[in-house]
Order: sequence, then C-alpha cells, then structure tokens
Amino acid sequence: MSSIHPTAIIEQGAVIGQGVAIGPFCHIGSEAIIGEGVTLLSHVVIMGPTTLGEGSKVYPNAVLGGEPQNTKHKGGHTTLVIGKNCVIREGVTMHRGTDGSRGITTVGDNCMFLAYSHVAHDCIIGDNVTFSNNVMIGGHVTIGNNVIIGGGAGIHQFVRVGHHAFIGGLAALASDLVPYGMAIGNHAYLGGLNIVGMKRSGMARPEIHNLRHAVRMLFDRTQSIKSRAEDVRAAFPESPAVADLIAFISTDTKRAFCTPPLDSAIEISDSDAS
Repeated sequence: MSSIHPTAIIEQGAVIGQGVAIGPFCHIGSEAIIGEGVTLLSHVVIMGPTTLGEGSKVYPNAVLGGEPQNTKHKGGHTTLVIGKNCVIREGVTMHRGTDGSRGITTVGDNCMFLAYSHVAHDCIIGDNVTFSNNVMIGGHVTIGNNVIIGGGAGIHQFVRVGHHAFIGGLAALASDLVPYGMAIGNHAYLGGLNIVGMKRSGMARPEIHNLRHAVRMLFDRTQSIKSRAEDVRAAFPESPAVADLIAFISTDTKRAFCTPPLDSAIEISDSDAS
C-alpha cells in the first residue's frame, strides 16, 4: 500500500502506483503519473503531465514538470517523462517540452541529479547520467548514456553530448562533445578522452587505442572534422567504437564540435590508455 502524509495535496486525476511514499507538504498535480515504489520525501512539487518512473526518489523542494522557460511556448499540452530508479536531490528543476518543438522532455533510467541542477525544455537525457550540484543545461540538449557532468557546469541549448563523455566542473560547453570526450574549461575545450569512462564501460584495450588514434586524426586541423571523418572510417574499418564516433560526427547538428585549443593537440599517454 502507498503511504501519503496528511499534509500532502494529491489532485484528483493523479495516478499513484503501489508502494509509493509521499511525505509532508508535497503537491501532486492532476495529470501526474507516479510509478510504483516512488519516494517523495517532502515539499516536492510535480506539475502538469509528468511521469515519474518506478523506484525513483525525490528530495525536498524539487519541482518537476514546470512549464518551459521558452517564449515560443503557447501553453499547449507538453510532457516530462522521467525513467526508473532516478535520484533527484534537493531543489532540482525539470521542465516539460515546448508545444512548438518536441513537446516532451525525457530522462532515462538510473540517473542521478544532485542538488539544484536543472533540466530545461525538450531535452533528451540518456540512462545512467549524473548531474553534479548546480549543473544547468539549456533547451533541446541531448545527453547520451553514462555521461558525468561536474558541479556548476553549463551546457548551451541544442548541444549534443555523446555517451560516456565527461564534462569538468564549471565548464561552459557551447559545442557538441564526441562520445567518450572530456570537456574542460570556460568555454570548454576538448581536453582528451574519458579513459576512466571507457574502462568502466568494459571497452577492450585495443578499442581504447583505436579511439585515441582516431580522435587525433579527426582533430589534427589539416582538414575540417567532417572531411577527416571518412579518412578515419577507412583507417579503422573493423572498429565498432570508431564507427560509433564517426556516426556522431556525421549527424546533422546546429552546433560546432568541441575541439582542442588552437595551440595544442590532444595528448593521451600510453599509461592512461592501458
């Protein structure tokens, strides 16, 4: 059975799953869908057509499903869908989509959002993503699986972040970041590859070396990145990791790519890649 504190407000029409625990002073809107086993500690606000996946835990003062902060939104029906087993800490905000765009903001399974982080309208967040404290992402951002974003980092609208990437604390990312890329600085630049993420994902050592050399080729500045992509594909025809990287590069995007500083090249030591 679910446990609902007497001070909580559950509007008529809200769908509450089995085994849900709703603490004091929570406010659940009429269009909310709360999955089985969800815990809302206290003072949690869930607004509009918002789905919260089973097993998720939400901490005080989080606000989920607010209208998008987008002047193009005309008040149409849009949604926020949050996956299973997510941890949403104090003061986190997540907004629904915009009626003139995707119309939906989606968050994958097993994600962790630390205190006061923000997910804007029309974003796509993959599985196993971690937002550290005060991370902010603009509208229409796409973040792949297993991405870690350091505290206070900001991501510009429409930017894509490839899977297993790492963004350093206080970085300001205004360009697409390739899978396994590591972005640092303000504005952020490509400082190498997320070797730790590769190892944790179980990537074999030869594939790590393939990616290391492929990225060096892509960003050598003798040609444009997209021009070099075909050379890289030909150089590593049997590498699934390189094929994945080239697929990311070849996708149409509204942003440039996050690159190394003009006066340096990507350096990844053999010891790091081992």
